Amino acid sequence: MLRAGPTGKLQSRNPDALRLGLFESDAVLSPLPDRLELSRPDDWHLHLRDGAMLERVVGATARVFARAIVMPNLDPPVATTAQAEDYAARISAVVPDGVAFTPLMTLYLTGETSPEEIARATASPVVHAVKLYPKGATTNSSAGVEGLDALAPVLEAMERHDLPLLVHGESTAPGDDVFDRERIFLEGTLAPLVERYEGLRVVFEHITTADAAAFVAESSSRVGATITPQHLLLNRNAIFEGGIRPHHYCLPILKREGDREALVAAATRGDPSFFLGTDSAPHARHTKEAPCGCAGIYSAPVAIESYAEVFAEEDALQRLEGFASHHGADFYRLPRNEERIVLLREDWQGPESEGEGPESVEVFWAGRTFRYRFGGFVR
Repeated sequence: MLRAGPTGKLQSRNPDALRLGLFESDAVLSPLPDRLELSRPDDWHLHLRDGAMLERVVGATARVFARAIVMPNLDPPVATTAQAEDYAARISAVVPDGVAFTPLMTLYLTGETSPEEIARATASPVVHAVKLYPKGATTNSSAGVEGLDALAPVLEAMERHDLPLLVHGESTAPGDDVFDRERIFLEGTLAPLVERYEGLRVVFEHITTADAAAFVAESSSRVGATITPQHLLLNRNAIFEGGIRPHHYCLPILKREGDREALVAAATRGDPSFFLGTDSAPHARHTKEAPCGCAGIYSAPVAIESYAEVFAEEDALQRLEGFASHHGADFYRLPRNEERIVLLREDWQGPESEGEGPESVEVFWAGRTFRYRFGGFVR
């Protein structure tokens, strides 16, 4: 439900927008509503880590999101159904009191994964997908796969049991340019995989390019994609704004402005193939600000507000609910959430970090202004 308010009209934005790769337009758009109500959203791509970090960050997601697809790239990886069930229990044990939050678990696809494990995963109430990491593609991906030919029996089992495959879609060949790795993987691996396994549901995770957006839009409904807030709000210029910005470094890396624009169009036009997935990935500050810093952006504390920023910018707030709350649930064949949340029209700045000192975690969009703030649940 949208309620129009006396908040004026969207005009040209931050003067630093073009430099930062945010957005640039002089169009006068519709008045911003002072209140948005939408079904409680879900996060369809999330990193929670484990141990002390898990306990620190899980509340930031659970404050807004009802459910989240939790990535399995721990060290060691979550590769079996039993491990996934144990991890789900550890997550649930540290969710803040009085908060309803359900972790949806995934298995890490390795060379040791078997069709029997796929059957066990399908029978488990907590496992909802299997994650493919190309070996060496991102954080804790050393156990990932180097090719798919030997995994045909496993993929056939997933197809048979209707268990989705979630794909980190980047090539890892040393000679491939980092800005082209998604396109190379799409052409050489993902497109043939989708064609070969005609019944397999596939999520192209955290897409970053116009090529990926077009592929998903042109594919059947069994192919979906998640899009992160950073890839909607930033282009690769943001990594080099005034020097190296390690807290804007993520994998897949930020891409060109034309790619960002294609992702924004895909997210905001109401296509059910695209849905919210933050890829929120916490790293302690000293591991980001290092000679060989970690890839990952921590957006959980400002996630829904970041997406609202994009949809407000595009005069598409009426389609935010579909992207954030409906499309992912429908793809995963789960019921839509009945609870509803409120977003309030208010200029504000999110927290700069979670914690202090070298162990702190910098929060996405630090120091910048949002136009909407999470206002709680509809009572």
